[in-house]
Amino acid sequence: MPEQESLTTAMPQELRPRHRVGLLDTFGLRPLTKRLREAMMVFRGDPHVPPSKFGVSSLRILKPSISIPTWLGIRRKDKRVPLYNLFNHTQTPPEDGWSVLVTQVQDFRGGEMGYNSHNGTDFAIPVGTPVTTAAAGKVLLVSNEFNRGGLKIFMEHSHGLLTSYNHMSRCFVQAGDLVQRGQVIGLSGASGVENVLCFPWVAPHVHFNVWLNGDYVDPFARVGSDEESLWKAGSHPLPHQGPTLPIEEEYEPSPWDAEQVQAAIDSCKVDKLRQRLEDMDDISQQAMLIHMQGHYFPGRFSERPHLYSKTYPRTPWLDLPFRAEDFIGVTYPGFEG
Repeated sequence: MPEQESLTTAMPQELRPRHRVGLLDTFGLRPLTKRLREAMMVFRGDPHVPPSKFGVSSLRILKPSISIPTWLGIRRKDKRVPLYNLFNHTQTPPEDGWSVLVTQVQDFRGGEMGYNSHNGTDFAIPVGTPVTTAAAGKVLLVSNEFNRGGLKIFMEHSHGLLTSYNHMSRCFVQAGDLVQRGQVIGLSGASGVENVLCFPWVAPHVHFNVWLNGDYVDPFARVGSDEESLWKAGSHPLPHQGPTLPIEEEYEPSPWDAEQVQAAIDSCKVDKLRQRLEDMDDISQQAMLIHMQGHYFPGRFSERPHLYSKTYPRTPWLDLPFRAEDFIGVTYPGFEG
């Protein structure tokens, strides 16, 4: 797979807290002509995807007090990662287009730390910071869409969980790799059109997605509810520490429903994408690509069947996706729980 290999860089022998990354890799600008075409989709959309929505309220996501120091490579002295945007529990319908408006936002605390379509957790960290797996698992997909999160790594874990790591600058893994909990899989960056357009007022960050049973979920438990956190450490996630267990002790693939996967493929409206899915011989990679495309470009499928053969409950399983020697935890304003 030549395209995937071009996204993968050999892991440095020594992983320092932060690495020097060039401008093109930081913003994910290669190849430039393709990135320009993808950037135009933000404003024009395509036959299956509406254009993105933004306006005056979008200015609320600009946080120069965090972004400027982060772009300068300055870390907090307490070694905590600033949370930049949280998962929005009142998202607008994806079929209406990606919205960076701040008109209906509710994070897990009941606050408004995010924007309408925000479906993950943003960690503001300097470009070139090592990023680790939140749990042991298998790399299912490495993808790069300038208009949808830049360079991204998608992984499968136990308990019906999938995770992705967006806006990367470099990737050290490829589809099919088995990885241990806490293993370095790449370097953070600011790849993606939003980081270019809003530089330097949006901080370089890792947009961390979690799927449960094929749907985006908030890894944090809602305050005041009996919901389980997906973080092993609860409301204040911690990086993996202690001994690293063998992968087979921590990773049990969640079985997929072959008939439902094929039904999703049959419902794909884009010939090139449908053929790509048909050509794959790994059902887990097919399912991941369906989930990725179906969430980022929902109009490309006429059906959204449940792809797992069972339904999984929320299980505390994830660690903070950074090394313990780099960060000891997270910090975010207005929350004392």
